[in-house]
Amino acid sequence: MHKKKSMAELNRLSPAEFAAAKKNPVSLLLDDIRSANNVGSLFRTADCFALEHIYLCGITATPPHRDILKTALGATESMSWSHHDDALALVKELKGDGAQVQCLEQTEQSTLLKNFAPPAGQPLVLVVGNEVNGVNQAVIDAADGTIEIEQFGTKHSLNVAVAAGMMVYWIVGRLVR
Repeated sequence: MHKKKSMAELNRLSPAEFAAAKKNPVSLLLDDIRSANNVGSLFRTADCFALEHIYLCGITATPPHRDILKTALGATESMSWSHHDDALALVKELKGDGAQVQCLEQTEQSTLLKNFAPPAGQPLVLVVGNEVNGVNQAVIDAADGTIEIEQFGTKHSLNVAVAAGMMVYWIVGRLVR
């Protein structure tokens, strides 16, 4: 029988313990995300996988937006985040500080997620873009590369929060082995 675990049995960190805990060297950059619900979902994903930071750029909503709070379920209190007007300028700054920047996008030169190896000893910033237009081409051009999730059906894309969750799960799984 597969009895569900209680909250106590999940043995999760308290917010104070999480704040002090070592994070995975991965951050998310959300560029022009239209849906505050997607933003909240990405906060939860970032907390779940102990990411370092979330960069909210352009028109992306920021806490305490009620739809972010509704889907984040408290992750806005545990995750480090900041807002930046210009994603391109931020990407250039992060790269100058030594981070590798990868965009989640379908491009001619993209690396399939299953083949992507996270950089050893280097912070990684994962860029996800607008639900309709994807990652801005200028941001793609400034980044170190693009990561693509293989798809086999008729639709050309996944929901941004779902796709980012898949990418983070895969990459963090490779870092903690």
